[in-house]
Amino acid sequence: MSEIHLSLRQYLEIEKIALGAFAPIEGPMTGDEFHSVVERMRLPDGSVFPLPVVLDVDEEVARAVRGRPSAALVFEGVQVGAIEPSDDYSCDRRACVERIFGTADEAHAGVAHFLRMKPRFLGGPVHLTRRVQFDFSEYELTPAETRAHFRQRAWSTVAGFQTRNVPHRAHEHLQRLALTLTDGLFIQPLVGRKKRGDYEPAAILAGYRALLQDFLPSERILLGVLSTYMRYAGPREAVFHALIRRNYGCTHFVVGRDHAGVGGYYREYEAQELAKGLSAELGIQILDFPGPYLCRRCGGTVTERCCPHKRTDPRAVRAISGTLIRAALSGDGSSRDADLADIVRPEVVAAIRGMNAFIEEDEP
Repeated sequence: MSEIHLSLRQYLEIEKIALGAFAPIEGPMTGDEFHSVVERMRLPDGSVFPLPVVLDVDEEVARAVRGRPSAALVFEGVQVGAIEPSDDYSCDRRACVERIFGTADEAHAGVAHFLRMKPRFLGGPVHLTRRVQFDFSEYELTPAETRAHFRQRAWSTVAGFQTRNVPHRAHEHLQRLALTLTDGLFIQPLVGRKKRGDYEPAAILAGYRALLQDFLPSERILLGVLSTYMRYAGPREAVFHALIRRNYGCTHFVVGRDHAGVGGYYREYEAQELAKGLSAELGIQILDFPGPYLCRRCGGTVTERCCPHKRTDPRAVRAISGTLIRAALSGDGSSRDADLADIVRPEVVAAIRGMNAFIEEDEP
C-alpha cells in the first residue's frame, strides 16, 4: 500500500473530517468540490460550505497513489488512517486566494499559508484509526461527545463560542449575553496551527479555568478545544466556524465584530452579515452582538447599542485590544496590571503569568 506522510496540520484536518466536525464532507475535497466551494461557498449538491478543506501533496506522491484504491496515512512513522484517493488536481493559487480571502496580499497570514501549500491536492474519503494526542487532549471532545453532554444536561439550546485568545472582558461580556439567551454555553477555543504572537493552548485553557472557577456559572458551561488551524479568512471563516459548531450540536453561535479577521482586511461587521444571511441554510442561529468596549462614563463594558458615548464623548471610550491584553500578560506585576484590570481580570493574568503564553514563530 502506498503511504502519504502527514504533517501535524494535515493529520488534524483528517481527524476532524473523520470525527464529523466538518460534515457533510467525508474526506479532503475533490476537484469538483474544491472549485464549487471556492467559487460559490457551496458543495456541488448546494450545501453551504465556505472554505476548501484539502490534502496537499507533492507531485511524486500524487503520481504514486493515482489509480490505487487506498493509500495509508502515516504520521511520525505510524499509520493513523487511510484514504481512498479518487482525484488529484491543482488550481490557480492566485485566483483562488482572491476568492477565498478577498485579497492576494501575501502579508495576509491565510493567503501566505495557502500559497505555500504543496502543488497537488488529493481528494477522497478517509478513515481514521488513531486520534491525535496532545497534552490538552482531555479537552478535545468529539461531536458525538458534546451532543451527549448537552443531552445529559438537558440543554435544548446551546450557544457555541469560538476564540483563539485568552479570556478578556469583551469576550466575557459576549458570553454572558449568550447565557441569557440559551440553556448552555459551549466555549471551544481553537488550538491548532496559528501565527506568531497568537496564544499557546495551555495559556488559553489556564485563563478559562480561572474565569470559570470564580466568575461564570460553570454548571451552564462546557469547555472544550478544537484542534484545527486558523485560516484568517474573515467572513467565510465565520460561516465555517458556525457550521462546525452546528456539527457539535450547538443551536446558536456567536459571531464577533471582526470574526477570524486579521490586519484590517475585512469590514467591521462583514462576518456577521455573511453568517446571518446563511443562518437558515446552516441550521444554526447567529448571535450577532455588537463589539464590546469600555466606557469610563458608563462605568463598565458596554456596546454601541446601550452606550451613547462612542459618538458623543469618544474620549471616555477605550477599546479592548489585543495589544493591551498582551501588555497585561507580559507585565512584571507592576501597577500597570491594575490599570488593565478592566481589560483582563487579574485572576486570568495570574493564572497565565510565568507561562510561555505566546507562539514565537509561525507554525508550519
